[in-house]
Amino acid sequence: MSSSEGELGFFSAALPDEDAQDNVAEETTGMDIDALEQPELFNPIAVSDVPGPAPVSMSDLASTHVSKVAQKHWLHASPSKKGKKAKPLHFSQNVVDEFCQTHVLSIAAMVNEKFRERVANGWSTVTADAEKFSVFFRTAIKLIIAESLGIPERKGLLVFLINSFQSLENAVVRAEAMKLVGISVWHSLRDIEKLEMELSKAAGLRKTWNKAEKKRASASKDSIFNEQFFMSTLVKLYYQVLASIPFPPTQSHHQEVMFCERFVEFVIDLISQLPTRRYLNTLLKDHHFFLTSVRSDLFKYGNEALNRNPPVSTYGAVYVKLIQSFDFYEQFEIDETTGLSLTRDDANIAYYERIQKLQKFCFLKYKDNAAMQEFSLEPVGLVGEPQTFRKHFLQLEDDVLESLCVELGLRVEVLDGDEKLDKQFLVDALCRIYCKKPRQLDVINSLSVYPNEVSLFICVGKVLNTHTFFNNHCLPIPKLNIQFLTLQDYLFRTFELYRLEAAYEIRQDVEDAVKRLAPKYTPDADSLSGTTVFSGWARMAVPIDRFEIAEVGTPSLGETKPSFVTAEVSFAVGRYSDAIRREWESLRRHDVLFLLTIEMDPEVPSWTAGSSKEPGQNGTKTSFRKQFGVKHIRGCMVVDALDGDGKPEDGRGSTNNRRGALTRTIRVLMDANQYEQDTARVTRKETKDVYSTFNVLLRRKSSENNFKSVVEAIRDIMQASDIVVPDWLQDVLLGYGDPAAATYTNLKDPITTLDFRDTFLDWEHIEHSFPEMGLEPTGSLTNNGKRPPFVLKFPQSMFSGLTSNRLGKRKHDDETGGKKIIEVDTYKPLNMGPFLEDLPKKNSIRFTKKQGKAFAQLAVNFLKIRIAVEAIVSGTSPGLTLVVGPPGTGKTDVTVQIMANIYHNFPQEKTLLITHSNQALNQLFEKIMQLDIDPRHILRLGHGTEELNSEESWGKYGRVNSFLEKRLTLLAQVDVLAASLAIPGAHGYTCETAENFFNQHVCRLWDSFSTVLKTEHVSVQAVVDKFPFHNYFSNAPGLLFHSEMTAAEAVEVAEGCYRHICKIFAELADVRAFELLRNSHDRSNYLLIKEAKIVALTCTHAALKRREFVALGFKYHNVVMEEAAQILEVESFIPLLLQSADQETGQSRLRRVVMVGDHHQLPPIVQNTAFQKFANMEQSLFARLVRLGVPTVELDMQGRCRSGIADLFRWNYEQLQDLSSVVGAPQFQTANPGFAFDYQFVDVRDYLGKGETEPIPHFLQNLGEAEYAVAMFQYMRLLGYPASTISIITTYNGQKALIEDVLEKRCRWNPLFGLPAHVSTVDKFQGQQNDYVLLSLVRTRTVGHLRDVRRLIVALSRARLGLYVFGRRELFANCFELQPAFEKFQQRPTSALWLRGSELWTDDGIDRVVDDVGMEREGDDWVVKPDAKESVFEIKDVIHMGSYVHQMIEEQLEYMKKQKEELMDGANSGNNDPIQEIDE
Repeated sequence: MSSSEGELGFFSAALPDEDAQDNVAEETTGMDIDALEQPELFNPIAVSDVPGPAPVSMSDLASTHVSKVAQKHWLHASPSKKGKKAKPLHFSQNVVDEFCQTHVLSIAAMVNEKFRERVANGWSTVTADAEKFSVFFRTAIKLIIAESLGIPERKGLLVFLINSFQSLENAVVRAEAMKLVGISVWHSLRDIEKLEMELSKAAGLRKTWNKAEKKRASASKDSIFNEQFFMSTLVKLYYQVLASIPFPPTQSHHQEVMFCERFVEFVIDLISQLPTRRYLNTLLKDHHFFLTSVRSDLFKYGNEALNRNPPVSTYGAVYVKLIQSFDFYEQFEIDETTGLSLTRDDANIAYYERIQKLQKFCFLKYKDNAAMQEFSLEPVGLVGEPQTFRKHFLQLEDDVLESLCVELGLRVEVLDGDEKLDKQFLVDALCRIYCKKPRQLDVINSLSVYPNEVSLFICVGKVLNTHTFFNNHCLPIPKLNIQFLTLQDYLFRTFELYRLEAAYEIRQDVEDAVKRLAPKYTPDADSLSGTTVFSGWARMAVPIDRFEIAEVGTPSLGETKPSFVTAEVSFAVGRYSDAIRREWESLRRHDVLFLLTIEMDPEVPSWTAGSSKEPGQNGTKTSFRKQFGVKHIRGCMVVDALDGDGKPEDGRGSTNNRRGALTRTIRVLMDANQYEQDTARVTRKETKDVYSTFNVLLRRKSSENNFKSVVEAIRDIMQASDIVVPDWLQDVLLGYGDPAAATYTNLKDPITTLDFRDTFLDWEHIEHSFPEMGLEPTGSLTNNGKRPPFVLKFPQSMFSGLTSNRLGKRKHDDETGGKKIIEVDTYKPLNMGPFLEDLPKKNSIRFTKKQGKAFAQLAVNFLKIRIAVEAIVSGTSPGLTLVVGPPGTGKTDVTVQIMANIYHNFPQEKTLLITHSNQALNQLFEKIMQLDIDPRHILRLGHGTEELNSEESWGKYGRVNSFLEKRLTLLAQVDVLAASLAIPGAHGYTCETAENFFNQHVCRLWDSFSTVLKTEHVSVQAVVDKFPFHNYFSNAPGLLFHSEMTAAEAVEVAEGCYRHICKIFAELADVRAFELLRNSHDRSNYLLIKEAKIVALTCTHAALKRREFVALGFKYHNVVMEEAAQILEVESFIPLLLQSADQETGQSRLRRVVMVGDHHQLPPIVQNTAFQKFANMEQSLFARLVRLGVPTVELDMQGRCRSGIADLFRWNYEQLQDLSSVVGAPQFQTANPGFAFDYQFVDVRDYLGKGETEPIPHFLQNLGEAEYAVAMFQYMRLLGYPASTISIITTYNGQKALIEDVLEKRCRWNPLFGLPAHVSTVDKFQGQQNDYVLLSLVRTRTVGHLRDVRRLIVALSRARLGLYVFGRRELFANCFELQPAFEKFQQRPTSALWLRGSELWTDDGIDRVVDDVGMEREGDDWVVKPDAKESVFEIKDVIHMGSYVHQMIEEQLEYMKKQKEELMDGANSGNNDPIQEIDE
C-alpha cells in the first residue's frame, strides 16, 4: 500500500485481516461471517473489498487520522454564548494555501461516508461557506485527474462527484457541479466544424454559447479548463484505465474494474437528468463512449460470462449491465434541445427523416460509388435494419468511409491521439445513429408480469442479499433521485425497481416454503430412476396432484402471443388442519399463486449442509436451487374454483359445498408472454415442456401479494402516448422549473374567495389566524355580530398568477397600515327543517394559533398565516399542497377539515382519500363521518371496512344496501306525507310514483302557498293559516310557529319545512337508479361513479383497481393523501392516474393534490437494502418534493405529549411548540405515580453474562432488557396503571418475540397484570401512541438501524405521559447521529432507575407535579433531596427490579388475603356473599 493510501482513513484500499472482517460483519449485520452470501454475479468485484465498515461512533471519529488532520487545519468553533448555538466547524483557508492533498481527500471521504450511511444533511458542514467550498471542489476535481493519485484515491473522488451530482437540490453544490457540464464542454468536440454543426441544430444554442464565451474573459485558467475540458479529460482517464485491464481480468486489476464501473455509473447519472444531459450527451457521443466501452476486454469478458448457462460470478458482469443501462439513456427518446418526450410517432418520424437524409446525402455526394448509390435507393424500411446497413457500408473503401464520417460529424481518430479508428468501429458508429432500434416499451410489454426461476435466482441474485450490501459499490439498477428525464423515464425506473423488490420478497417466500417441504430423491429400483417426494409440509405450499393447460386463446390482431392461457390445478388439502384447509379453500379470484417444479438430483440429497451459496463462492457449497431441486417457477392468477363436475362454483354457499372435500381444483390464468417464450424454447428443442412438470403450488399472504396489480398498472400507464398529468404538476413531478409553481398562489386562475364554514369558531379565532393581515368585515357580517360561518376573500396581490398580469390594483389590494386586507363576509345558513337530523354537524377544533414561516418563499409580498389554517387554506385551494405534520400536531384533523371544505365549496367535485394502511384510513374515515357530509356521498373501498367503529357498512355493497334501505324509509315518508295531505293512492310504491306525487301534488301546494309568502306585509297568522304541511310536521320537536316570532321567522320556518320535504324527494331521485339496476355489481359501480363524492381507499387498492376504474370511466378532481411520507413513490403516483383524460379538453381533471406526512419519520418499507440504499427506493414522492424545495406547511403545535418528552424530538423540527393544553392540562402537569421522572434512559448491563444475542441469524434479542421491561410493566400494574395505557415497543422483531414470551410466562395468566395494550416494533408502531411507553433498544455491540434518525424520532414520540428507555448507555450516547436526543437523556440519571414509593395511580392523578422529582444534581451525580429520602429510591439493575416487583407481589397477595379474611368474618355477621365480592 502506498503512503498516500495509508493516510486516507475511509479511503484505505487495503483489505483487513480475517479477524477484522469477522468483526465488521458481526457488528454491521449481527451475523456470523460464514453466513454472508455475496451476490451471485458480483463476486469478487461487484461488491466492495470488505463486507462493509461498521458504523462510526464519536470516539472512532476522534481517533481517526481524518480527525487529526481536521484538528490541524479546520477552524476551531468559537465558544458559544448562552442561548446561542456554536457555529459548526469549517475547513480553513489552509486547505487553499497548502493544497493539502490528504486533507481534501479526507473531506471527500467523510462526505462519501455520510452518503453511504444515508445520513441526513451530509453537506451541512462543508457547504456552510460557499466560497471555501468552491475552492475545495475545484481542488478535488483537479486531484482526480492528477497523475500523482492512485486508482483507489481517484475512485473515492469519483464517488464524491457522483454524490455531488445527486445533490443538485443543494444550491452551493449545484453552483459548482453544473459548471462541469455546461455548453462549454463542447470545446472538447472533434473540431470547429463539429461544433458549428451542433450549434446549428437549434436557434437558442448559439446564444447560450456566446453567453458562455463572454464569461470566459473574466474567468481563471483553472475555471476555464474545468468548464471546457475537465469532462473530456475524465473520459480520457477512463479510457486509459479501461485499456489497462487485460483479458481475462485478474485480482490485481480489481481497483481498475471498480473505477470503470463507478465511472459508468457517474455518466449514467449525468445523462439521466436533463440539466446535466443537455450538452454532455453530445460530448459522449462525439467521444464514442459506448462503442469504446463495448470493444474493451472487460466488456467482452463480462459479456461472455453472462451468456454462459448458468451465468457465473466473474469480473465484468456489473460493468456489462451498466453499459447496457448507459446505452438505454444515451439513446433515450427525448428531444435533446427542448427536453420534451418523444412519442412513438415522434420517434418514428425522426428516424425516417434521419435515414432519408442520409440516403439523400449519399446519393448526391457519392454519385460514382456503386455501394452508396445502391444504399440510397434501398427501401427505408429495409435499409434501417442493422444487418443491411452494415453490409452496405462495409463495402466502402477506408478513405471513403472516413470522409463520409467526417462529413456526418463523427470522430475518426482515437480520442487524444492520431491513430485512426478501424472500419468496423466507424460502421458501428454510423449504425448507432441511423439504424432502427427496438423501443424499450416493446421490451417491457414482452416481459412476464410474474418472476420466473431466472429472475428470482439469477437476476435478483445480483443484488439479493440485504445483509451483505453496505452501499459501498455500485449496482446495475436504476436510481430514484430528485429529477427524471420524462414521465416515461420515471415510470421505467419505478417499474424496474418494483419488479426487483417484488422478486426479492417472492424468492424469500419460495425458499422458506421449499425448505419446509423438505424434498428428497427416492430411487425406484424397477425403473432404474427415481422421483422427488416431500418429507415435510408447509402452510403456504402444497404438492400438486394434477396440472394441465385448459385453453389457449387465439392471438389478438398484430400479436404473436396467445390472447389468454388458462390451466386447471388440483391439489389435496385433506391432511391439513381445519385452519390451514380454510386458508386454501378461501382462495378467491385474482389471487396470485406460483407453480414450482422441484426435481431433486440423486447426487445432491436434501439433507446436505444448508448453505444457499452459488458455486464458486466458497468452492464446495451448492446453491439453493441445486440443493433443493428448484427447476422452474411460473406465476398464475386464480380465475375460478371448480366443483366436482369441473364447473365454476357460484358465490352462494360455495364455501359450504367445498367443505370436507379432500381435493380442490382451481382454474388459473397463466402469463401469455411467458407461455409464448416457453413454447418457443420447446419448439427450438432447447428444453422440455415446463408445464408438464409442475408439482408444487405456492401461495403468499394476501397483504404481501399485490405486486402484480402494481406492475400492470405501471405498464398500462406507460402505454399511453400522452400520460395525463396536469400541466401545473408535471414539471414539479419531474423535478424541473420553479418548485413553487404548483402552489395555489402561483396558479394562473386561483380561487380568491372561499367559504370556510365551521373552520373558524369565532371572530377571535380568525383574528389570531391572520395576525399580519387586516380583516375587513363586509356584507352581512357587519350586521350579524361577527359570527360564523365566514367567507374570506383574499387580496389579489397575494396571488402571483394574477398580479403578474394586472396593470392596476383594486381597492382591497391596497395596503392599510402595512397590512393586506382580507374581506370577510358571512351568510345565514339555510333552515333545513325542524328535525334534529336537519341540523348540520360542526367542527369544534380551534386550529393552532402559533405563527410560523410557512410558504414565506412563495412570493416577496406573501402574507404569513397561522400554520394549521394555512394548511387548510392551501389544501382547499387548487394546486399542490404539502403538509408536514410532526408527531402529535393534528395531521388527521387538518386533513378532514380540508376535505370538508372542498366538499362544501365544490359540491360537483369528487375527492380521493388515499392512505398507506387500512388503520390510518379508518381513523380518517371515522372523523369524516362526524363532519357535516351527507353519508350518501361517502364510500370506503377495499378491506378493513369491518374494523370501522360504526354500525353501518361503508363498503360498496354495504352502501348499496344502505341506499336500498334508505329507499324504503323515504318511500314510507312519502306515504306518511300523502296521508297527512289526505291524498289517496300508492304514492310510495316506487321512486317513480313518488316523483309523480311530488310534481303533481306537493309542488302545486307549495306554489299556492308561495303566493301568500310573496304578499307584501304578510303576517305570521297568514303564514300559519295557509301552511299546507301542519299534519306532516306534527311530530317535530317543539312548535313550528309561535306567537312571539316575526313574519320573517315564520317564513323561514315554512321554507325550512319545505326544504326537508324536497330533500326526501331529491334523495329518492338519487336512489332511483338502484331501483332500476337489478344487479349488485352494477349498483355498486353506479354508486362509485355517480353518487360518491369522497372515495377512501389505500394506495395498494388504487393500484389493484386501476384498470377497473379506467374502464368504468371513473372521474375525480382531487387527491388527498395521508401518510404520504410512508408511501412508495410509484404508489403515490398511481392514484393520480386512475382516470382517462377529459374527452373535451384532453387534459387531466385533477385540480388539487394534498399530501400530508412527515419525512422526518420512517420512510416506506423496502425489504432489500440494495434497493433501499443504492437505488433510493425508500424515497417517497412526498420526501422528494420536499428535497426539490416545494413549499411546505409545517404544523408547529404538538398536543400529544408532555413538553419534556417532546424535547427529545423537538430538535429535529423547525419550530415545534406545545399547545396550551399540553402546558396547562392537569394530566400533563402531574407526575407519573411511582416514578421520579416522566422520562428516563435506564442503562442495562449484561444479564446472566450476556447482552444482545442472536439465536438465529438476524433475530436479535436482549434478555436483560426484556426482563426489565416486563418487570416495569408489572410494577406499573401493581400501582394501578391500566394495562390499556401501557405499550412496550422495541427496535427488533426478535426482541418483540422475546418480550411476548416473557409476558406469556409472567403476566398473561395473572389477573394482577394481564397484557399491555401493545407489544410491537418501533416500525410497526408508527402512527400510534399511548400514555406510557417502555422502549427496548436491544443492541449492545453496535447501534444498528437506530442510527437512522427517522427511526429514533418515531421511537421517542409515541409516549404521551411517560417514556422509559432500556439500553446500553455508552453505546447510544456515543453515536453521533443520536447526540441531540441523548444529551437530553443524560441530563437525568441513566445508571439506575429512580422510583418513588407511597404513590398509586388514580384517574385524577396525584398531587405531585412533574418537575418535583425529589432529586438534585451535584456535579456529575444525582442525589436525593433531604425531604424526599423517605420516598425516592434507586433500582440498580434488572435483578434488583425483579426482586422489588416480587416483594410487591407478595405484599399485594398478603393484603388481599387479609382483606378476604375480613370479608369472611363480615359474612359470618350477616353480610351477603362477600366471597363473590372479593373475587370480583
